[in-house]
Amino acid sequence: MSEKILYTSDEIKAINNQNVVFIDIRDKEDFEKSHIPGATNISEIFYFLSKSTDDGLDELKSVYTELFSKAGISSDKMVIIYEDNLNTRYGASCRGFWLLKYLGHQHIGILEGGYSQWKKMGNPTTSDIENVIRCDFVVNINSSIMATKNTVLKAIDSDSTTLLDNRDKTEWIGKSSSPYGIDFAPRKGRIPGAIWIEWYEFMRDNDNIATFKSNEEIKYLCAQKGIYTDSEIIIYCFKGARASNTYVAMHQAGFHNLKVYFGSWNEWSRDVTLPIDSKEIELSVP
Repeated sequence: MSEKILYTSDEIKAINNQNVVFIDIRDKEDFEKSHIPGATNISEIFYFLSKSTDDGLDELKSVYTELFSKAGISSDKMVIIYEDNLNTRYGASCRGFWLLKYLGHQHIGILEGGYSQWKKMGNPTTSDIENVIRCDFVVNINSSIMATKNTVLKAIDSDSTTLLDNRDKTEWIGKSSSPYGIDFAPRKGRIPGAIWIEWYEFMRDNDNIATFKSNEEIKYLCAQKGIYTDSEIIIYCFKGARASNTYVAMHQAGFHNLKVYFGSWNEWSRDVTLPIDSKEIELSVP
């Protein structure tokens, strides 16, 4: 059975509230206007850019150990992460889920439908900001879900590993380097040999609330590109948010040999020693 990741508001309310830590990854200004009562804001879950060097991974560990400690996340706590919607901040709630999983936390969920659905269902909100009791966040690195640039470099020439690029079309075809701007990163293109499925393809719109497609639909979508539940897959985007979103969609659908290249194109494109396919692909862009 697949790991349960998405939790409805009713399921969350059924959990002992003393054992739940809500993490709101939206911008501070949005959080201060309105949020789930008791939630803590960690917008850095969305903004932090990572490198997969030893120093870069040490920095990631240090930064998030401190942030999660300040948020009061102890090993016995259930963490529920939310954004406005699954697709509003490039899947940043899934990025938070993946980060906690990588750092070894055991009890993590994502609010299904995000804050938009929470409010739509008439659940309580507040602008009050509560004091949080700091604790020691326990780290137990789960390296099985992390791909480094060296892992990816080896995968380029491997017949057993699929590189899945899930960036927006303009990035895939080489017209833009990032969602932050056309020339934000120094090079445009793709990692050689990668297969492309745009991250939006894993979701559907349900009355303005983004939800993941069914497991069977996701399996079918991937099978069209030669990707199956037993495939070894490395997902990358620009900084790991969209890749984490697709990780959650595929993991729930039964794909278990999944890694996220968290440094993604932001790291890869800045290292001129790493190969890229820079030829612009002629596809229509809406």
